[in-house]
Formats: sequence, structure tokens, C-alpha cells
Amino acid sequence: MSDTVPRGSAALTLRARRPAYSVMQECLRLQAAAPGLTRRQRLLGRSPLRPDAVSWYKGALGEIEVARVLSDLGPDWTVLHSVPVGSGASDIDHVLIGPTGVFTINTKNHAEAKVWVGGGTIMVNGHRTSYARASVFEAQRASRLVSAAAGAEVAVVPVIVVVGAASLRFGDKTPTVRVVTASQLRRWLFSLPRMHSEEALAYLTLVAEERATWHTQALVLTDTLRHEHRFERLRRDIDDAARRRRQWRVGTALGAVAASGGVLLAVLAGVASAVLASIG
Repeated sequence: MSDTVPRGSAALTLRARRPAYSVMQECLRLQAAAPGLTRRQRLLGRSPLRPDAVSWYKGALGEIEVARVLSDLGPDWTVLHSVPVGSGASDIDHVLIGPTGVFTINTKNHAEAKVWVGGGTIMVNGHRTSYARASVFEAQRASRLVSAAAGAEVAVVPVIVVVGAASLRFGDKTPTVRVVTASQLRRWLFSLPRMHSEEALAYLTLVAEERATWHTQALVLTDTLRHEHRFERLRRDIDDAARRRRQWRVGTALGAVAASGGVLLAVLAGVASAVLASIG
């Protein structure tokens, strides 16, 4: 029996590709050089995350959150994650195919930031970004690739999804790219007019899920599940460190209040005992 897997089979399609794969991979690559924490650093809640891996870590969390929202759209929608494009390592966070259109979704995780949108300008905490221009380019590129594979013109709509922002405000000029929060995404998608029949959706899905539609290499085997497990372990370690820091802050605050009663050391000792128990 031949070991060759036929074109179009599940093993070769992008359906099994996990969200945030590329950013997880880069985060883990950088994190691999991180020195191990000492017992004292663990006790005090020192984060194990390297500074140069922070943006990649946040990016992965953002894509995972948007993937969660997209997973609830229902059976009429097809979602492809971390779609590799071109001949290198570039990818599209999410490609979405549904009754109301084909979309490229670019996730931006800006926890507690103030985001302002006007025309082709998107600003984060007062700083201008290139998000709009990059998203338009991404959608145009996707349209060319899918259209070529489908043998017909396929319009692709760029969308930027902001995760965790403190506020999202709009100026007077109509945005060149649709910008929504993760919580607004589903409602907005369902508010659009229907663009594709069931037959067209089935065909577009077959075309879009083929890696060869997007990338010059039709088949690249990547162990996405292993990376996902490693990233989840890192995420648990980071969350555990944050919890220990909170415990110390609470203990210190309680100790300050109780200091006049002479019980500061007892309070801090209790906190230290709890933290030590949490790190085994």
C-alpha cells in the first residue's frame, strides 16, 4: 500500500491547524533560552517569561481568545487558524468562510489600552500603528490566492479584532478596515447580508483549506499539539507566579494593618507558608 496521502484528504488540509501556532512557536523558541528560576524567585512569584517573549505570549493569548469566539459561530462557518502564506513563515491569524463572506482576521491583544480608529489610522495609547495598512494588504493577498485557486473572483474582507482593550473609540472618518472587539465580532458577522449560497460555501471551503492554495509548499508536517502542550505549561507557570505575587501583596497589606498589634511576622509567615505549599 502506498504511503502517499491523496490531495484533499484531512491530513493535508489546514482544518487541523491550531490557533496561534506560529506565535506560540516563536514564544517557545525565545523562552527556551530562559534560565531556570531559583526557589527564592519562585517563592516571590517571579515570572518565568523572558522579556523578549512577552509580546509573542500576549499575541498567542489574543489569537486563542478570538479562536474561542469563532468556534461558536456554528456549522455554516469554516475557520482556519494560522494559515501559512507565501514561501516563508508568514501567516494569517484566522481565515473565516461563512454565509456573509470570506474574512481575514488579524488579532491585536492590547490589555487595558485605549484604542482609537479613524479612516486608515489606528492608534494605541496615542501611538500610531500600521495595523490598517497591513490588514488591507493581507486581505488583498488572500483574495488573489483564493481567486486563483477557485478560478473565480473571491472578495476577502479584512477585520481587526482587539482583545482586552480598556476602550475602543472611533473618529469622524469612516475606518478603512473594520475594527471590533472580541465580544462584538459574532454579532457583527451575523449582521451582514448573505453573500454565498451553500454550494458556493462548500466549494470555497474545499479551496481554502488546501495548504497549496496559500503556500508554495503543499505539505509541511508540524507537531502543533506538542507546541500547544508546551505553551499551556508555560501559561500555567506564569499564572501561578502571578497568583503568588498577589498573595504576597495581600499578606503585606494585612501585615501593615496588623503591625500595630505585633502580629506582622505571623501574618507574613502564614503567607510564605501558603506560597511554599503552592510550589511544592
